[in-house]
Amino acid sequence: MKKALKITGLIIIFIIMALLVTGLFVKKEYSVERDITLNKPKQEVFEYVKYLKNQGNFSVWSKIDPIMKTEYRGTDGTVGFISAWDSDNSDAGKGEQEIIGIKEGERIDYEIRFFEPMKSTDNAFMTFQSVADSSTNLKWGFFGRMKYPMNVMLVFMDMDAMLGKDLEGGLSNLKAILEK
Repeated sequence: MKKALKITGLIIIFIIMALLVTGLFVKKEYSVERDITLNKPKQEVFEYVKYLKNQGNFSVWSKIDPIMKTEYRGTDGTVGFISAWDSDNSDAGKGEQEIIGIKEGERIDYEIRFFEPMKSTDNAFMTFQSVADSSTNLKWGFFGRMKYPMNVMLVFMDMDAMLGKDLEGGLSNLKAILEK
């Protein structure tokens, strides 16, 4: 019995050490981008999307918990505006998103701070490009960094697949709203 426990303990220690060593060589950054073409002029798309309150209409993350508490601070559509959420649903958790940069008609940058269920800070952006006078290519991107040793999770998690489907869903919802 003692020998089996000793072997089990050594195996567990070996696995932990292997993961820690792996973390030294695994990437720490990730990024996910999706885009869609909307049959609306660029400025019209930009004017709708720049308001964080409108994300509640199209973001799949906003729909996880329809009764989550939301709070807004600042002037929506301007740098410094914060949209905060708090949900009892662990899939939604608690956090806030802040507009940290706007290049009028071209790009919006966000910092997203998650407090629960896991603390982290990531970034997102939206870029707007005219395809024709009456259509716009909108790109929505999300990028972040996982510190060592948590970056080992990137070996087992396909962030592109996980976040990509949510970005695609949000962009499809936005297309339906703007093109109706």
